[in-house]
Amino acid sequence: MSSEAEQAAAPDRDILGPIRTETMTLNMGPQHPSTHGVLRVRLELEGEMVLACRPDIGYLHTGFEKNMEEKTYNKALPMTDRMDYLAPMSNNLGFVLAVERLLDLEITRRCSYLRVLLAELTRIQSHLVWLGTHALDLGAMTVFLYCFREREDLLKIFEKVAGVRMMTSYFRVGGVSREPYLEFHADCRRFLDEFPAKMDDYEELLTDNPIFRGRTRGVGAISAEKALAHGVTGPLLRACGVDYDIRKKEPYLAYEEFDFGVPLGETGDIYDRYLVRLAEMRESREIAIQAIEGMPEGPLMADDPKVVPPPKERLSTDMEALIHHFKIFTEGYQVPAGEVYQATESPRGEIGYYIISDGSPSPYKVKVRAPSFSNLFSMAEMVKGGMFGDVVAALGSVDIVLGEIDR
Repeated sequence: MSSEAEQAAAPDRDILGPIRTETMTLNMGPQHPSTHGVLRVRLELEGEMVLACRPDIGYLHTGFEKNMEEKTYNKALPMTDRMDYLAPMSNNLGFVLAVERLLDLEITRRCSYLRVLLAELTRIQSHLVWLGTHALDLGAMTVFLYCFREREDLLKIFEKVAGVRMMTSYFRVGGVSREPYLEFHADCRRFLDEFPAKMDDYEELLTDNPIFRGRTRGVGAISAEKALAHGVTGPLLRACGVDYDIRKKEPYLAYEEFDFGVPLGETGDIYDRYLVRLAEMRESREIAIQAIEGMPEGPLMADDPKVVPPPKERLSTDMEALIHHFKIFTEGYQVPAGEVYQATESPRGEIGYYIISDGSPSPYKVKVRAPSFSNLFSMAEMVKGGMFGDVVAALGSVDIVLGEIDR
């Protein structure tokens, strides 16, 4: 450019001044179709890039823990269903194991195997909801319909075994609420035999799909160090390559008697989380089959008349049994003073129940370590420096349930 042209352009530069850049704060939610619950996510954006992310919770506070302290142990149990309505039997399990430890109550081997079987079926149906909704978030509707088709088969089994499709409250202190129905094992085995072919259908639609891989590979990654610093557990942590599964590290029920693997990822991105959860469903299927084939004979309920109610068939003919049943469910039972922390592996990670007993029929203190809470806040690391269009994909890959976050 000639010196005359430079001089002519100089006044224009002076008028415009230095180019200024500003960031924009955007609220995604709390009412938004892709927030997987009543969640507000505050995003700081520079153009399409995410500079910072802050999940804002508290829009769904339910007071579960304080309500449980006002009820007897039996009446507190149904609240565990509502915390994670996609994995009610997993939530039941942690609570009843904690109370049984306070009572020093030993359950039967048959009960342990039955609980393992239903816990793994619950893990499968929870992962099916995640897979279907996550695929739908990314525009894949067919997978959503397929996953809910298989989930419906499991919900029908749960309804027949517990009397309720979702809020089952089937696991009870000392055992379960009732004997499984006659065709229970046959129905479970039929589902498990057909399930691998269904899994192949999901993978055919997604695993090598270039659009799905483009939206998930290398997106929303988090390192193992940062995941551990945030308290992340479950499939999110294992997708980072961390070999931590409570069923293996601190076995409960009869998990030490089962042969199963712990699927791990490598990069901790959205695609690895997808692969880990798919592999987990296959492993849960193997555990469930082992539980059916190795189901012991014998009683289902523990032998403790102070805690375990009499069989329901006796209530119409035995007045003493009727009175006993009435007192257990109205007055409750006294639990020895003490404290306990019981952790189990839910579909979302480590769920832990910290319970303090003062010797009364109601817990003095209940505190729940909910996996969705810690997992959600790791999202800030996942999306930082990424594109705004990937926020929904990252959030969906976390697999949160707001009911167990806002307690």
